[in-house]
Amino acid sequence: MLDVRGLSAAYGKAQVLFDLDFEVHKGEIVALLGRNGAGKSTTLKSILGLVPSRRGEIRFDGTRIDRLQPFQIARLGLGYVPEDRRIFTDLSVMENLEVGRQPPRAGAAHWTPGKLFELFPNLGGMPQRLGAQMSGGEQQMLAIARTLMGNPRAVLLDEPSEGLAPVIVEQMTRVLRELKREGMAVLLCEQNMRFARGVADRACLLTSGRLRRSGTMDEITAGDLTI
Repeated sequence: MLDVRGLSAAYGKAQVLFDLDFEVHKGEIVALLGRNGAGKSTTLKSILGLVPSRRGEIRFDGTRIDRLQPFQIARLGLGYVPEDRRIFTDLSVMENLEVGRQPPRAGAAHWTPGKLFELFPNLGGMPQRLGAQMSGGEQQMLAIARTLMGNPRAVLLDEPSEGLAPVIVEQMTRVLRELKREGMAVLLCEQNMRFARGVADRACLLTSGRLRRSGTMDEITAGDLTI
């Protein structure tokens, strides 16, 4: 579903990604692991065309996207949930979902508010609550639900468990497993190793913008390797 080859990216003259190679298949969850500054978020932004300078080849469901604008990439069915969530705090849950609504897409699950409220029961109990009145965990759920309203075939998630209470992290684990069952491809940046181990099929470890190791979670964490 997502194939990245030789991806390099820079902010101005400062190169931050160096020849990354990895792929994400339909119905698979792949975690990008690494410390702060390793290049995880930049990798997602490069895939989406949000980083101004990049090299390499990126294909989404067979279509080359590394020369497209971000809005064109989104229209192909690649969803994105940024680390800072960016929900509309002055809009209600239902209004935020309507902002993300797109027509049904071939080859993708069809998401409706009702289906999303089954996936996110917390949101189902507060459809008219304003984003500003929600907890951080509820806002994270809303950010993901709003992205799913676009009926994506793949989703990029930036630090979905960051700052969340353990009970919310457990709910997020259940959500990601359900997306996998729906056949969605998921690429997520993560520092929480316990969370990543609970959801990811495979992982890529980044260090200073370079791919240090890839494989299963057991292979990534084998030996004395420090994440």
